[in-house]
Amino acid sequence: MSNDPGCGGELDADEAVRALLLLMPQLIGRAKRTPPPDELAGTALGPRHLSLLSFLLFDGPMTVNALASRLEVAPTTASLMIADLSRGGVVERHEDPDDRRRRIVSIADASRPAIEGWLGPAAAAWREALQPLSQAERRLVVDTLHAYERAASRQSSPRT
Repeated sequence: MSNDPGCGGELDADEAVRALLLLMPQLIGRAKRTPPPDELAGTALGPRHLSLLSFLLFDGPMTVNALASRLEVAPTTASLMIADLSRGGVVERHEDPDDRRRRIVSIADASRPAIEGWLGPAAAAWREALQPLSQAERRLVVDTLHAYERAASRQSSPRT
């Protein structure tokens, strides 16, 4: 077994942790070097806004409740996020033709090229990285990243 974590050999838990501790700052740095496009400069975007825009970009228009469910937030929280983006002209809300009480949210046509150019390359890179894996391996990657986020949140939470 090689000590080089990038050569594809097996890693014990400590070697994997070391490799990820080196890799995570690179991933975070890359994300930070990808600023929002100028067209979105006046909009205060947080991580959940990015997730919301990603869902709309890749899955198309959807209801506020559907977005809330995917974002794992309350519908009122999703509505507030949508209102932020709507004020900036980034998203639009339209009446659902099947149920006039519901609103369908979509990316504004004028904002679509900027959002595609901004979020598209990261999606393409993830697709390239995940494509060779089996469905079970992809699930393992996603589940592992979720588990890391939960554990990191517990570690950084103030102790009472």
